[in-house]
Amino acid sequence: MRIISWNINGIRAIHKRGDFDWVLKESPDIVFLQETKAEFDQLPQNLQEFNDYYCHFVSSRARKGYSGVAMYSKILPDKVTEMDEDEFNTEGRTIFAYFGKTVLITGYFPNGGQGPHRLEYKLKFYDAFLKKINKLNKAGYAVIFCGDVNTAHTEIDLARPKANEKNTGFLPVERSWIDRVIKSGFTDVFRHFYPNQKDVYTYWDQKTASRTRNVGWRIDYFFANDKAMKLITGFTTHTNVIGSDHCPIEIKIKTK
Repeated sequence: MRIISWNINGIRAIHKRGDFDWVLKESPDIVFLQETKAEFDQLPQNLQEFNDYYCHFVSSRARKGYSGVAMYSKILPDKVTEMDEDEFNTEGRTIFAYFGKTVLITGYFPNGGQGPHRLEYKLKFYDAFLKKINKLNKAGYAVIFCGDVNTAHTEIDLARPKANEKNTGFLPVERSWIDRVIKSGFTDVFRHFYPNQKDVYTYWDQKTASRTRNVGWRIDYFFANDKAMKLITGFTTHTNVIGSDHCPIEIKIKTK
């Protein structure tokens, strides 16, 4: 089974340019999208229904054309939910999809920029999310979450760590949350397979054309608890796939 996660920075834009065709050609079992920036009824018909995928969209209720996540799955989930607290659902940031005793989650986590109030919101969101996945972990679920976490964990996860020590996305308080996730029993799947790999990023600033120079950040992740890690057989960072300021990432799971 193949699961792909991709911050597409606008599903209508990437579809119009033809770059979303990559997903259609790859035909993964499940694809999670972040930053869709669209309501479901704004999509063309071939994005509402394609290749017999089950589709679930969560859009921002705070303002249109902002944030948003989606799931296309060849497997029908038993149920789909969001965060437990309404205050963290208004911006359309999470999908929790239940498949028996497995929970697959995608998140477009808040960016801590635009002032102290947004960093505070990001940290509160982080805490609430960790509380929820810990609860699922203790309940015996195999838990996998993916998406744009908007934080680089360690110095090898971005090209210029020293220059970004005081910038959101690499602040100690943000990075320490990832430490807490790992201490809670979740594994950074990329680092499991490539523990010391450098120069592999998932986001590049478009304004400075940093992708051509590979001056990037690894801020898109798959995390899995111990029960789920036993099923994961591989990880791929699709750095050659264009269409967004992020690239897709993928895990492979063995099926019984």
